Amino acid sequence: MSYLSERKIVLITKQTRADELVKKYNNMAQASYYVQHMGGDIGEYVEEAKVYKTAVADSSNRLQNLARMQQIDVEHVPNFIFGEDDIVIVLGQDGLVANTLKYLKGQPLIAVNPDPARYDGVLLPFRSSDLTGVVQDVLNNRRSTKEITMAAAELNDGQSLLAVNDFFIGRQTHVSARYTLKINGKEENQSSSGIIVSTGLGSTGWLKSVLAGAREIAATLAGAAAVSGQEFLPGTSVLPWNSNYLYYSVREPFPSNTTGTTLVFGKIQDSPLSITSQMPENGVIFSDGVEQDFLRFNAGIEARISVAAKKGSLVV
Repeated sequence: MSYLSERKIVLITKQTRADELVKKYNNMAQASYYVQHMGGDIGEYVEEAKVYKTAVADSSNRLQNLARMQQIDVEHVPNFIFGEDDIVIVLGQDGLVANTLKYLKGQPLIAVNPDPARYDGVLLPFRSSDLTGVVQDVLNNRRSTKEITMAAAELNDGQSLLAVNDFFIGRQTHVSARYTLKINGKEENQSSSGIIVSTGLGSTGWLKSVLAGAREIAATLAGAAAVSGQEFLPGTSVLPWNSNYLYYSVREPFPSNTTGTTLVFGKIQDSPLSITSQMPENGVIFSDGVEQDFLRFNAGIEARISVAAKKGSLVV
């Protein structure tokens, strides 16, 4: 078969919720019984899966005519070896985009929204029907890309982890995390529910939730209305995706005789954020909401959080 290019296309898909239920309960009949027994509607799961698989089939059919194509499930992405010239296409929600970008080395990523009725798709500008034209543009260098800043966590035991949206540093359970935080020459022992470190891309995610709650609490205590709209940092509602800085926010810091609450929010730019664990067990660092892929962060381990040298490349 003659292709437009010798470059390879890697199509990344995921299991649907219906697939996961069947995997858990062996077949659809048992999955349906469980969901309905709990008062749910299996029809929603089935319809969601139908729409997604239709988008997968449509995408695959279009791509097979353009170049060599390989389809893989997202669970294999961490161990998959991408070629330098590969074009990567992700079919799923925003989180799937983030959890793919950190395993790439500058390869262009095309993000496709398979179900616009269900997914807002901040990072999903395309539909499966757009793929023929978009891929042809990428092959001919006619399509722009956005540079995506990532965050890097480097531990003093040699481990490291990247984040496209955000890091969580804290305990696996709901008990308080204990650590020493250092930044810009200042240092403080803290006890909190953990620390969120956000990139520009992640500024509309977890960080937005943390700051929205803080804003409402402060406004209520002050007897005033909270600032309306989506702005959570002065003069902006969304940080640039290629920003050369990160923001950290300490969740529910607790003041005591031995712990402080002065270094609870700020920018990470000229110097890294250093965090030294004081947790004997269950200390973790995970990125982009994937709790299963984590670094152990127990007593004596120091983490240095900074802007990563590696950048992502998102086709727009």
